[in-house]
Amino acid sequence: MTLEGDLLVDRRRLKRRLNFWRGVSVLLVGALLALFLGVSLPGPLRAPHVARLRISGLIVEDPDLLERIAAAGDDPATKALIVEIDSPGGTVAGGEMLHDALARVAAKKPVVAVMESIAASAGYMIALPAARIFCTPATLTGSIGVLLETGNVGGLLDKLGIQAETIVSGPLKDQPSLTKPLSPEGRSVLQGLVMDMFEQFVAMVAEGRHLPLDKVRSLADGRAYTGRQALALGLVDELGDETRARHWLATAKGISETLPVYDLQPKSWINAFFATNLMPILPSFAKSFIFKDVPLDGAWAIWHP
Repeated sequence: MTLEGDLLVDRRRLKRRLNFWRGVSVLLVGALLALFLGVSLPGPLRAPHVARLRISGLIVEDPDLLERIAAAGDDPATKALIVEIDSPGGTVAGGEMLHDALARVAAKKPVVAVMESIAASAGYMIALPAARIFCTPATLTGSIGVLLETGNVGGLLDKLGIQAETIVSGPLKDQPSLTKPLSPEGRSVLQGLVMDMFEQFVAMVAEGRHLPLDKVRSLADGRAYTGRQALALGLVDELGDETRARHWLATAKGISETLPVYDLQPKSWINAFFATNLMPILPSFAKSFIFKDVPLDGAWAIWHP
């Protein structure tokens, strides 16, 4: 072979090697980007695993969280879902949305709830779709109820010489108001709203825990229970942590304890960075304190000692 032919063969060899390493580099960068941005591999390409969803702080409406839960329910590689709860509750609407999303997953695969230091009110509500609820003896849970708070600074405004004027389309449009007391009619209407949401909460507990409605109502005076008390009342199933929950999944549902556990992550690192407990609640508090009218989504299912 001539020198020119040897050079040509060698150049082709180098080109193939260069193309190989370029391909490896592209795949590596793509994998790192996928990991960094929270992009999940398609279900068939992932190993079987157990998903873990951590719920902490105040529960509010969170569309991204609902999407992640739905994706876990549709992922064939996700064999079960563990919901770890450490929350005093939150908005009624936020709790109901999360409850319903978890119920849809529970219709497809095993879901267990593990309560930590507190899982009260809406924090208890979201545990109800689970096939089994675990807690510690000292967990604070229960607190089944709904509250809607407002205030009246009319007396202070009078002392400052400030008079509030409100033009409304109907006598109940400004109920509640921060500048005047509730009218009897307004109090009656707001009490009706709270009781309707309360009855929805009671029905969730009765269905999720397979308890008579009357018994649930007798327990639902707003008080919190310790984990040991809740176990005796039928509000939880067992005392234990995630290890105990994994053991139950293995013995009752055939989900091996050797499967890895992956946390459900936000869709992007930006969401993960800003998904703190403070950020979601700022709009709700701003509406409550800056505007005098309490919005209908201002009803809370939260432990209120």
